[in-house]
Amino acid sequence: MRSSAIARRYARALILIGKDDGQAEKYREELDGFIAVLDAQPVFEQTIGNPLYGTQSRRAILKAVIEKFQLSDVIRSFLLLLFDKQRFFHVRGIMENYARLADELKGVVRASLLSATELEEDTIDQIRGALSKMTGKDVILDAGLDPALIGGVVTRIGDLVLDGSIRTQLKNMSQSLKRGERV
Repeated sequence: MRSSAIARRYARALILIGKDDGQAEKYREELDGFIAVLDAQPVFEQTIGNPLYGTQSRRAILKAVIEKFQLSDVIRSFLLLLFDKQRFFHVRGIMENYARLADELKGVVRASLLSATELEEDTIDQIRGALSKMTGKDVILDAGLDPALIGGVVTRIGDLVLDGSIRTQLKNMSQSLKRGERV
């Protein structure tokens, strides 16, 4: 089974638990905090994943870290299950999928906005409003810069890309001219 399919499956299972007990956002925060520990302490993650150390020793280390951070029983059991099923190295992918599912549960969608220059807050709010109207959901918009765009904006919502950049318009015009179309 592919890595992303495994991550999606475990994330879906966890979101169902979170939905049932109303703790989906708490589980997101706990998983996010645990990922931050892995990022800050790469030796810890390497140790947990290294088969040269005994399984029981690695599990004991993981359990001790989980206890130290006082994670909920669900997340504690979930992380230990990942370890026991030899799926622990999928935890980042699971978190990414879980975050998306938790957002969907709250009626929120995340989008990215790239522009050639810094946009004013009013403009970003107008774009956020248009995207919210288009999707029917609250939009969390992550704005960034890409000087290669020349002008205009490129917005991504999941798999949907709305490309209003000058670069793309020029490229489309060039292709039309090559085909002999009137521009």
